[in-house]
Amino acid sequence: MESSQYTYAVIMAGGVGTRFWPMSRSARPKQFLDILGTGRSLIRMTYDRLNQRIPAERILVVTQERYRAQVSEHLPDLPTENVLCEPFMRNTAPCIAYANHWVAAKAGAHAAEAALVVAPADHLILDEAGFLETMDLALNQTRSTQQLVTLGIRPSRPDTGYGYIQFEEAEQGINERIRRVRTFTEKPSLKIAEEFIDSGDFYWNSGIFIWSLANITAAFEAHLPDMQALFTERAEAFATPNEGQAIAEIYGDCENISIDYGIMEKAPNVSVVLSDFGWSDLGTWASLYEKLGHDEAANGTANVDLQATESAGNVIVADGASKKLVAIRGLEGFIVVDTEDALLICPKSEEQWVKSLVTTLKVERGEPLV
Repeated sequence: MESSQYTYAVIMAGGVGTRFWPMSRSARPKQFLDILGTGRSLIRMTYDRLNQRIPAERILVVTQERYRAQVSEHLPDLPTENVLCEPFMRNTAPCIAYANHWVAAKAGAHAAEAALVVAPADHLILDEAGFLETMDLALNQTRSTQQLVTLGIRPSRPDTGYGYIQFEEAEQGINERIRRVRTFTEKPSLKIAEEFIDSGDFYWNSGIFIWSLANITAAFEAHLPDMQALFTERAEAFATPNEGQAIAEIYGDCENISIDYGIMEKAPNVSVVLSDFGWSDLGTWASLYEKLGHDEAANGTANVDLQATESAGNVIVADGASKKLVAIRGLEGFIVVDTEDALLICPKSEEQWVKSLVTTLKVERGEPLV
C-alpha cells in the first residue's frame, strides 16, 4: 500500500548525538551508526520504513553540508537532489521550513494536495507495521481536517529525558486514538513525570509529525512569520541551482528554535495519535539498553561476545567489523562502550555526564575524538 501520490517524507538528519559518545562523533554521528548490529544504520532503517509507503523520489533528507556524502553512501537509492544541506545547525523549525518550501517547489500546481511525514533519522521503531498503520491514520486525519498531528508514545516509565503530551478525552465520532492536545511539557522532574504517568492522560512526545503542507505553512505564517518571510522571499530558488546560495542567506538570519517551541506549543489546532510501536529516540546509552538482547543477568550487549561473572544490568557495546570478546567481573549497572580509539566506562545512573564530557573534550581534544 502506497500513500497518496502527493505525500512526502522528510528525514531530519543534521544532529550530532553527543550523548552516544564515543561511538557517535561530529564526523560520524549516530544516525550513520549500526548501533544494534543489524547490518543497517539508523538512517537506513528510517528510510526503509518510510519507503514502504513513500517512493524514493518523494523522500528528502535535511542534513548538514558535511554529511552530504554519508547520506548518499547510506541511501544510494535516494536522488541526490533530495539531500537538502543546511550550512549550519539551526534547530528543527528552520529545517522543516526548508523542507516545506522545497516540497512546494517540487509539487508545483499540486502543492495544495501535499502532505508531509516528518521524522528524525536516528530513532528506533521495532514494530514497523504498527508504525505504518499509525502513519496512515494520521495522514487521513491531516487530509480531512486542519490539524497538525504528532505521534505520542505510550510511556513505560516516568522518564525525565522525554517531552510529554497531555491530551483531551476522546471526541464522539472520531477515532479514539486521535486526541486534541492540551499541553506540552519538556523533560519534567522525576516527581512530575511520575504524576504524569499516574494521571493516564500523558504520552511521550516522539518528535514525529504529520501534516498537510497547507496547514504547516499557515502555522509558520501565524507563529513564526519572520522565519516564513525569509523563506518565502527566496521561494523561486528552491529546487533550482540557486538553492544553496539562498539557504546560506536565509540561515544567516534565521532564528534558532525548535518546531515544538516555535509552533506546536502555540498552535490551537494540534492533535496527537496515541501510539505504541516499540519506539525509542535512542537518546542515551540507557535507552539503548532497553532495546538490546539481555543475558540471564540482564546484561545488554551489541557486537560483543560477553564473558560475565558476578555482573548484572550492564550495557556493553563494541564498535568494529566483528564481535569483540569482553570479560567483566563484579560490574553492576554500568555502561561500557569500546571503540578503536576510545573507551567509556560510566555508571548508568550518571550517564548525563557523557554530554558534559563531550563538551570538555571538544575544547581540550577536538576532532576526531569528538
